[in-house]
Amino acid sequence: MQLREIEDGKYWIIEVAGDVDASSSIHLDKAIDNALNAGIQNILIDGTKIQYIASAGLGVFVSRIEEFKDNDVNFVIFGLNDRVKNVFQILGLDKLLRIVADFQQAKSV
Repeated sequence: MQLREIEDGKYWIIEVAGDVDASSSIHLDKAIDNALNAGIQNILIDGTKIQYIASAGLGVFVSRIEEFKDNDVNFVIFGLNDRVKNVFQILGLDKLLRIVADFQQAKSV
């Protein structure tokens, strides 16, 4: 997995590429920590290049849901391919997390 963190005005964009598995999910969690520690209120996950996500990767997002709510953080995942998005839907995570089609929608949520 490759990560790139981008500050774009009021948004912190985390671009994720490749497979999000048990070993790489630690880095994703750290990137989210970086955004929260910087006091960013709008965290966007660019999932356009995610090929696969394991339960550990999903766990990174699920474990942060209450923290996002408690700190009024707008957290949005965008650009997931159909296969990865289906994993979120099967587990019902699309009801707990904001998942949208593209960057423009993510910025307007």
